[in-house]
Amino acid sequence: MQLGLVGLGRMGGNMRERLRAAGHEVIGYDNQAELSDVASLAEMAKKLDAPRAVWVMVPAAVTDETITKLAEVLDTGDIIVDGGNSRFSDDAPRAERLNERGIGYVDAGVSGGVWGRQNGYALMVGGAKEHVDRLMPIFEALKPAGEFGFVHAGPVGAGHYAKMVHNGVEYGLMHAYAEGYELLAKSELVTDVPGVFKSWREGTVVRSWLLDLLDRALDEDPKLAELSPYTEDTGEGRWTVDEAVRLAVPMNVIAAALFARFASRQDDSPAMKAVAALRQQFGGHAVRKR
Repeated sequence: MQLGLVGLGRMGGNMRERLRAAGHEVIGYDNQAELSDVASLAEMAKKLDAPRAVWVMVPAAVTDETITKLAEVLDTGDIIVDGGNSRFSDDAPRAERLNERGIGYVDAGVSGGVWGRQNGYALMVGGAKEHVDRLMPIFEALKPAGEFGFVHAGPVGAGHYAKMVHNGVEYGLMHAYAEGYELLAKSELVTDVPGVFKSWREGTVVRSWLLDLLDRALDEDPKLAELSPYTEDTGEGRWTVDEAVRLAVPMNVIAAALFARFASRQDDSPAMKAVAALRQQFGGHAVRKR
């Protein structure tokens, strides 16, 4: 199958190579000329046979702009897939605008990171059945081998919604491992913290790919001494908590993991100063002065 692919960064570039290895023809465009197969979106469209399918893999901040420009060079019957981390609420209005031009739209949540080329990508897609069915050869090539790793989650928006929740769960899992690491590292008894994490990788109920990656990080830097605690968030965790508030779903772990990332960015926390001051006032507890 032919596919246009817009955005050839860490994810998009690896997706192009995985698809080509599976026998698909991929014509990629990126604004960095050294990564691109063509010089423009218009040239990419000309090289694709109608009806075309084009996958957009760019940051959420420029997705709308990119899709608007792309629609100008596509025709009735073509399909656009947004595989970036767009907010799910953007999908339905986007699909309506494209539908006015006769262009189909599918939203795809994509998980797998930089390891996807080798291991495959978990795909959560939303859209009309006829559009999803038409793209199945591409989905089959991108997903891991076997029965797992793909879901047609529902109508337009469902794919990005599922990926949003996936990323919220990821926040919670990562933070649980992180808290376990800190407690082990401060223990007077445990002398081989990296070894403990290695022992968890087989036979335990907490084994996972994230655990494998933490073990890898500890192999490279056993005390994580080279890293800053500053941790960014890309939006999905916030959107997940927003939805929890809207639907009155108690989401204690994911919300706490998100707020912990905010705390990581404070060199000097005003909130914790207030906590220390209150403890001193009501209980006479000692405080540390600068």
